[in-house]
Parts: sequence; C-alpha cells; structure tokens
Amino acid sequence: MEAYLQSLIEGLLATLALPKVGLPSVFIIALVSATLLPLGSEPAVFLLVKADPSLFWPAIVVATIGNTMGGAISWWMGYGAERVYERATHHAPTEAKALVWLQRFGARACLLSWLPIVGDPLCAVAGWLRLPFWPCVGYMAIGKFLRYLLMTTFGLWVAERLVA
Repeated sequence: MEAYLQSLIEGLLATLALPKVGLPSVFIIALVSATLLPLGSEPAVFLLVKADPSLFWPAIVVATIGNTMGGAISWWMGYGAERVYERATHHAPTEAKALVWLQRFGARACLLSWLPIVGDPLCAVAGWLRLPFWPCVGYMAIGKFLRYLLMTTFGLWVAERLVA
C-alpha cells in the first residue's frame, strides 16, 4: 500500500512538472480559487515548483495572473449584483461599517484580496461599491503576487528543512 501511494504521488508530481500540464493547471486552480468557491491554489503552486524548481517564477506569475483574473470576475459579479439589487429594490446603497471602510480606502483595499476568507468577497464588494476596476485589479495583482511569492518560498524553505 505504501509503495502504491508513493508511486501515485511521484506520478502526480511528474505530471504537474510538465509545463504543458502544470502551468495551465495552476492557472485554472488559481482562477477558480479567487472566486467565491472555496478552493486553495497555494498547494498546486508549491507542488509544481517542488517537482520542477525551474518553474518557480513561471508558476508564481501564472498563479498571480489566474488569481487576479478570478478577483476581477468577482469584482464584476459584485458590480452586477449591486445593479440588480438597486433595480429590484430602489433603495439607496447600504452603508455598513465595512462598506464605509472600503469606500474610504478605495481601490487600495484590494491589496488585501490575498487574505483567506475575506479576500475573495472583498473583490466582489469592491465591484458592488463600483470602485474603479483597473486600479482594483492592479492592487489585487500586487497582493496576490506577494502572497504566492512568500508562501511558495516559505513552503520550499520548510520542505528543505524537513528533508535535511
């Protein structure tokens, strides 16, 4: 059983190490994980880089692009939801404390889109508030890039220490 599990893991790592399979997989996983669906993309990035260290920067860039595009999709979903809500209810926009805070910081608040649990809804709320799209996407990209860079580097550092 242990040998089977070992060969299964090695086969998975070998498949992920292929740029034609690994990078598109990282892109799709990162894109989907940035929507409101509960999925984490960091393990996919880490496994790809662990399997093929030469893909460190391509994996970081591809994951950042995919995750930022997912955040942009969430922004548009929030924007559309707000328009539908306003049309259906004819109410003034809701002024909750978090919304006021987000409006005060504007697009810069999207730097926090990398945070677990609150980051993905933050992108949707930015769209709901009609914060400027391109600045939001730019701040999302910066935050997400730094997250992938730091988490992957830290994961590799820990893996080295565990093997040594």
